[in-house]
Amino acid sequence: MILIYILIIPIIASLLTVLPLGKRWPEGVSIISSLLVFLLSIKTAISASDGSVITAINGWISCDGLSALLLLLIGFVSLVSSIFSWGYMEKHLSQRQWRKKRRYYYRLALFVFSMLCVPVFSQIALVWVAVELTTLFSVFLVSFENTTDALEAAWKYVVLTCMGAALALIGILILYWGMRAVSSEPFTWTGLIHSSDTIAPSLLKTAFLFILVGFGTKVGLVPLHTWLPDAHSQAPSPVCVLLSGIETTTVLYVILRLIPVLGSSPSINAGNWFIAAGLVSVAVAAFLLIQVRDYKRLFAFSTVEHMGIIMVAAGIGTASARMGATYQILAHSITKSLCFFAAGALFIIAETREIGSVRGLIRTSPLTGASLLIGGLAIAGAPPFAVFLSEFSILKAGIEAGRYIPISLLLIFIITAFCAVMFHINSMVFGRPSNSKVTVQLPPSIILSLVIAVVPVLLFGIYVPVKLEHLLINAASVLGR
Repeated sequence: MILIYILIIPIIASLLTVLPLGKRWPEGVSIISSLLVFLLSIKTAISASDGSVITAINGWISCDGLSALLLLLIGFVSLVSSIFSWGYMEKHLSQRQWRKKRRYYYRLALFVFSMLCVPVFSQIALVWVAVELTTLFSVFLVSFENTTDALEAAWKYVVLTCMGAALALIGILILYWGMRAVSSEPFTWTGLIHSSDTIAPSLLKTAFLFILVGFGTKVGLVPLHTWLPDAHSQAPSPVCVLLSGIETTTVLYVILRLIPVLGSSPSINAGNWFIAAGLVSVAVAAFLLIQVRDYKRLFAFSTVEHMGIIMVAAGIGTASARMGATYQILAHSITKSLCFFAAGALFIIAETREIGSVRGLIRTSPLTGASLLIGGLAIAGAPPFAVFLSEFSILKAGIEAGRYIPISLLLIFIITAFCAVMFHINSMVFGRPSNSKVTVQLPPSIILSLVIAVVPVLLFGIYVPVKLEHLLINAASVLGR
């Protein structure tokens, strides 16, 4: 029943936040509900760390190692985002805009609910519905500022991702058709794996390509990524954290679930498709990072890069590469969250998103500057942070598998992205400030969010708790066959 509670809590929170029971009521409900979800996700992750499958409704709602990892990340990121939202909304909304604040919090709760549904739903058709709910509930958060740029970004987001959803639905229907022709297994991830040996390879390949292109739009794979930097730069910073830190990974999870299914037909060459899509995304993102002028778009393009790296790891297909992919999922989520929290704090202080307008942040606002520097180093892949370790393990796995050309290209693109990110971060943090006096103080909830977010970024590069390590191992095994 724990999975049922995880799904019910955000729904109850969304209903409670609209009640006019005090000016602090929505924030309190959001934080308490997120804390409960996070605690329950920790319990679920501990249970799944030994390889167990937690089942709430057989054939409908269940959770294995990979699902539990994603659930844990959603719980953590949504909790810190709720805390950050408290101070962020106070800075951006006046006391008279309490209705708008309530709308923000109930939409935030529904968005979190839709993301939680993706890893816990067993029925593949329902997974597609959950992915589309993430678009439906998040598009109103992207357009929350109600500016021309925000509305344009929201429209681009919904049009492109809904077009992708239609293609993904065709792929899922083809999978269902091929499975029903040879098997009476339920249309779940487990049932699909059991039936994949008897499904016609042509149907599997066709379905896979439709799903890759369709959900690849939502993940932000090149060339279907154009909505991502716009949406992530215009949404409120706590929403950017959820969009970039965890939503893209949530949808990528669905694509990764196809790996053991496609493994039944080597003629499909699924690994090459994963590697090609990943390398193109990393390459384009790396060069876009060089010329970017908006620091929120900087981190958005970094997300495109990281999704591509995970795709390459999945395409290599060895056990060590799969472990690197799951570690990259963990590292990306916690690190990108810190980056966007730091970007949100910076926006409050500087009131601009232009990289060229921010200089000497470490002097004018030491906490924000330190957070931005740590986040930039970590997300770029500097040692000893977790992103460095995951990328190193992926490169090592590629060399061991004899994939010398793809790995050489990946290394070049990663180095290019590292130099681009650190060039921009260095200028913002250590440049000569035009005004050394800070007139804006960060709210306590934002300071607390930065402190909470930086802890796992600093920790997981040098130490991974035993239970979490076991969870990562079991999550990687789900991607095997």
